[in-house]
Amino acid sequence: MDVGLVCDQCSTLAAMGTARCARCSASLSLDDETRVGAPTGNRPPAQPNPAASVPCPECDAPVLPGNRFCGKCGARMDVARPRPAPGGEKPGRRTQFFGAIQGARAKLTLIRGDGLDGVSFTLAGEDHLAGRVDCPILFAEDPFLSPVHANFFYRDGRLVVRDEDSTNGVFVRVSGAVEIPIGSKFLVGEQMLEAALVADITDEAIEDGTYFFASPRRGAALRVVQTLRGGDTGIGFCSSTGTVRMGREGNDINFGDDPFISGHHAQLAWENGRLMLTDLGSKNGTFTRVAGERSLDHGDYVFMGQQLLRVEIV
Repeated sequence: MDVGLVCDQCSTLAAMGTARCARCSASLSLDDETRVGAPTGNRPPAQPNPAASVPCPECDAPVLPGNRFCGKCGARMDVARPRPAPGGEKPGRRTQFFGAIQGARAKLTLIRGDGLDGVSFTLAGEDHLAGRVDCPILFAEDPFLSPVHANFFYRDGRLVVRDEDSTNGVFVRVSGAVEIPIGSKFLVGEQMLEAALVADITDEAIEDGTYFFASPRRGAALRVVQTLRGGDTGIGFCSSTGTVRMGREGNDINFGDDPFISGHHAQLAWENGRLMLTDLGSKNGTFTRVAGERSLDHGDYVFMGQQLLRVEIV
């Protein structure tokens, strides 16, 4: 490593003991009181004269003419930079536009298959369409999403999700117990289920006096029906007690081969004339289908297609 003195004027390196710079003849002596900034007796170092100095193009600090570097920020003074018009901004130091972040009141974070956070979608505008084709919140590879599936927007300061007449619906995770109407669809693990009333059919003979032979009917107050992929109807369970428990084992309805269902996952029951859906502390949650639109709160989870999104109110 070379050791020497650096000229204050042109930054040329000179050997120790050299009195003047070989390039610009500026004084290099540490004892030379004429050198800019050198102490003179008990006097403080000479300060740049604002009248004779030029402003640094980066920080506007005064710099003596001929100095190659700004003493405050270290910016080079010998690099040509266009000067801004009066009231304009300095080139290379443009202020970042803060409006998009400042205006965002919520965001959606995608939950990956391993449970970790994925990409986030900032909701800074008025409408935020989600779907499979030409949407700001785009999942082009998800075949269970409609081209335009849902819209996330603000109303009266609240974040709202609206189902845009999608084929497969928008679902929101249940927190505790919620009331649902008859005919509601809900998700338990990978199972699409529907709460239905038991059909009121009387056992009467047809015109020639013959009765229809099948399994005997027993009194029931509630029916849960499974919908299979493609739209077919799967299992149906009728409850005589008005309560149906669902899970992997030891329940009224068991889905032993569903890896996303907990042992005791959810319960559907009549309570004081209200149909209540309750999540029983399952790992992956229970989701109800949105009928039209619904307000969202911080920490809500929205499921659509094969995408699970967490709502974060900023």
